[in-house]
Amino acid sequence: MDDKARFAVGIDVGTNFVRTVLGTVKGEEVSVIGYGEVPSEGIRRGVVKELVPPAKAIDECLSKVEGMSGVKVDSATIGINGTHIASTKVDGMIAVGVAEHEIDEDDVIRIADTSVAGKVPANRETLALVPYEYILDGQGGIHEPLGMHGARLELKANIVSALIPDCENLRKVCQSAAVEPHGPFEPNAIAAARAVTNSAQRENGIGIVDMGGATTSLAIFDEGELQFVGTIPLGGNDVTKDLATVLATVPDIAEEIKIRFASPVKGENEKPIIVKRGREEYHFKRKEVDEVVEARLEEIFEAVRKMLQIAGYDRRLPEGLVLCGGAAKMRGLDVFARKQVELAVRIAQPGGIIGVSEDILKPEFATAIGLMLGDNERSGLDFNAGGHARKEKKSKKNKKGGFFARFFKAFKD
Repeated sequence: MDDKARFAVGIDVGTNFVRTVLGTVKGEEVSVIGYGEVPSEGIRRGVVKELVPPAKAIDECLSKVEGMSGVKVDSATIGINGTHIASTKVDGMIAVGVAEHEIDEDDVIRIADTSVAGKVPANRETLALVPYEYILDGQGGIHEPLGMHGARLELKANIVSALIPDCENLRKVCQSAAVEPHGPFEPNAIAAARAVTNSAQRENGIGIVDMGGATTSLAIFDEGELQFVGTIPLGGNDVTKDLATVLATVPDIAEEIKIRFASPVKGENEKPIIVKRGREEYHFKRKEVDEVVEARLEEIFEAVRKMLQIAGYDRRLPEGLVLCGGAAKMRGLDVFARKQVELAVRIAQPGGIIGVSEDILKPEFATAIGLMLGDNERSGLDFNAGGHARKEKKSKKNKKGGFFARFFKAFKD
């Protein structure tokens, strides 16, 4: 392999599955050379509840990836999920010297520290600080102040944080699996945005809805930056449990019905549902199935719309919503969601990579692919003991002040 090529790894530790994607990066070209998916245990509503089972799942998933690629994985960008993840708007101001002073990276780090100080509760860890705007001597609208001259620097930004115990438990899981997190953890919906949206869409305004097994997360981007992130404790597993209960069947059959037959769109199909298990056949009324699915999905998207309202983006996203995650595979989900949120809605189609198997160009792999692409960007950042991300002096990567370059200037307490 070319000496200039490097590897990037993303690991999505979900409630139902652990998914890993390994890519090789050469210049601007990203190729997937390994991926894996294994059932997950010990995770509830996106949060670690047991240390051993998820560590085993990660280890098994990495073994699949290493066997496929021939590459030993010992570090990766790791996703995090759960209702404890939140975003908070902050601002700060520092004096940097006389008017002739040239803004350097130390100044940028210091204004970030000032903006964070006292804004994040002691029991929360800062995963990232996303700058919206720098103001230099009263002049606003600055996206990259490095090299400019001024005496007073201000910052308006968004802090993404998570509960410290949940972060520490996830670190212990990674430690047991012998994989080191490359920088701070990244919320799943934010990672997925990298794989299913482009810069123009994030500039216009777009939302990413990551529908997992036990949670549904929303990340909103506008004017090129992250504006909001939130999670509700409902997901595809709740639909499966409802079907199992109402239809008086086992979850295994209910899951198959959900994926293969169920639709929240009324009148789409009237034929009865037949599920075979060996010599046995199980018959179900499609109308009854669809009503159960519709009721639960209506609850989920009502919660999504409430988050849109809280963020101030109800019916205000020109690019609409992108649905990803395993639960996004349900038939007719985009049509149903469009009516519920009154926005354009599409099912995610991960992109930005080449030489990839069709097996991972699916909504459920969007987060793992996004984490892998983010791991590539983080390889040009040096996370020091204080948790600050500094650009490597010898590297010109991430020099511009765009979405990814600034997003991964992460700050931990």
